Amino acid sequence: ALKVIKTYKTSAFDSLLAGFIKNQPTLSAQYAHEREMSMVSVKIKENHSIQISPGKHSELIRDIIEQMAPRFLPNSTLIYVGDTGEKWGYYDQELAGNLLFNVQQHGKMPDVILYVEDKKWLVLVESVTSHGPVDSKRYIELEELFSNVTADKVYISAFPNKKTFTHYAQDIAWETEAWIADNPTHMIHFNGDKFLGPHKK
Repeated sequence: ALKVIKTYKTSAFDSLLAGFIKNQPTLSAQYAHEREMSMVSVKIKENHSIQISPGKHSELIRDIIEQMAPRFLPNSTLIYVGDTGEKWGYYDQELAGNLLFNVQQHGKMPDVILYVEDKKWLVLVESVTSHGPVDSKRYIELEELFSNVTADKVYISAFPNKKTFTHYAQDIAWETEAWIADNPTHMIHFNGDKFLGPHKK
């Protein structure tokens, strides 16, 4: 750097500066690398994963796919993953088309969409960290958004912990489900008398 500075206002300056910049990482390149290093890795299939933007929201999305889905939605297929940093983190356009929907407006999509083929369920999951769960308004919104889909729709609000769940519990719509990442083996059902009865060990 000192060698380049000493040639300022001489004929050699431009070429020396260009050579210096070529061999030095810029701040934007360093920041891009740091961002890439802190991306959240999400396993989609065996030997296949994606990287989504860092943060609690993305970490919860990872838990939904890697912890919730295998427990409660075995053999489900991932169709879509939203990403705060990009338009989407993952999108199986062919399967979405077969189910008669298309991801056009990223902001209106739920955070995670899964399909359970043997039950014909389209599972729409909201990752709740800083914005709301599937409340009555969001339920109607999603019903309209996926009105062409003939598969039965399942709505799940996912939370990182009980504290966050408690904060939003009063807003959760009936006929939906709730899942808490730090209690991954349980699902909370907001759906009337469907599961009324004794718990058998």
